[in-house]
Amino acid sequence: MVASSDREDQLKRDRATRNFVTAEDVARLAGVSRSAVSRTFTPGASVSADVRHRVQEAARTLGYRVNRLARSLISDQSNLVGVVGANLSMPFMARQLDELSRALLKRGLQCLLLNAAEAEQGVAPLIELILEFRVRAIVVMSGSPPSSIIDECMANGVRVILVNRQDTDTEADTIISDDLGGARIAAERLLQAGCRRIGVVGSGARTPTQIRRRVAFTDCIEEAGIKPAVWASGETAYETGMAAAKGLLGSHDLDGVFCVTDLLALGFLDGAHGTGRRIPEDLSVIGFDDIPQSAWAPYRLTTVRQSMSDLTGSVLATIEREMHGKAISLVHEVLPVELVERATVRSST
Repeated sequence: MVASSDREDQLKRDRATRNFVTAEDVARLAGVSRSAVSRTFTPGASVSADVRHRVQEAARTLGYRVNRLARSLISDQSNLVGVVGANLSMPFMARQLDELSRALLKRGLQCLLLNAAEAEQGVAPLIELILEFRVRAIVVMSGSPPSSIIDECMANGVRVILVNRQDTDTEADTIISDDLGGARIAAERLLQAGCRRIGVVGSGARTPTQIRRRVAFTDCIEEAGIKPAVWASGETAYETGMAAAKGLLGSHDLDGVFCVTDLLALGFLDGAHGTGRRIPEDLSVIGFDDIPQSAWAPYRLTTVRQSMSDLTGSVLATIEREMHGKAISLVHEVLPVELVERATVRSST
C-alpha cells in the first residue's frame, strides 16, 4: 500500500505538466473513488463522515476547486446567467450591471458578461456563443435579438429577458421602465412651471428607450398647443448635451428642456451656463434615469427616476420562473417611475 506522503509526492510530480488540480488527484490522495469526491462536494449527497473528512483534507492540501462549469454541463440546472450589454461605461448602464451582477452572486448565480459594443452583426452571434455555456437565462441589455435566436433559446430551456427593450416581433420576456409615463410627467412638470418655449434633447442613437421618451414627450407638449424644438444627433454622451445646448439655445429662446437621459441633461446644463442662462430662473431642465451624478451639488438635476432595485428584482424573479418546455409563461412587465424634484425646474405657476 502506498503511503499518503508518497501519493502526495507523486501527485506533485504529475501536476508539473498540468495547470489545475482534478477530482481524480483528490481521489488518489484521499484513497477514495472519484465518485466519492463528487458526492462530497454535492449538497445533500450521501457520504460517510470519514470519507468526507479525507476528501476535504486532500482538497485543501492540493488547492482543489470544484469545476462548476463542467458540473453544469451534466446537470439540469446551470448557475450561469448570460448578460449582453453595450456602452458599459455609461453611468446608468454601469450601475445597472453592478446591481444585477451583485444580486446574481447573492442568489448563487454567476454573471457571464459579453460586451456588445463591437457587435456589428447584432447580438445574435453573442447569444449563440452564450448558449454554448449552457446558461440558465440570458439578459439582453443592448440590441434586439431576432425571433429565430429566441426560439432556439426557448427550445434549449433558456429564458431570454429583454431589459428596457420592447420588441413586438419576438417572443421573449420584457421588463421595461414606464418611459411613456415618465416622459409625460416631465412634460406636465415643465408646463406647470409656466414653460411655453420648450425643447427635447436626444442623441442620434435611436434606441427604443430614447424614441419612446422623445415621442411621448413631444405628443404631450403638442397636446398643449406647443411645437417643441428637437435635437436628435450625436452619441448618447455628455458632449452631445453640451452641443445641444449650444445649438438649440443659439437658435431658440427656450425656457424649458427635457433631456431623454441624465447624461445628456448634465452636458446641457453646463452648456446652458456657458451661454449665460440662469437655471432655473431663465431655463428649466429635466432629465431621465436619476444616475448618481444627477444629485451632485453642481447639478442637482430634477429628473425622472426608474427604480434600479425594482428592475433588478424583476429580472431575478423572471430568471427564477420555471420553464416547462414550450409552455413558457412570458413576462411582460412595466415598472413605475417617479419625478425627483431638485433644483433645475421653476416652481409651479
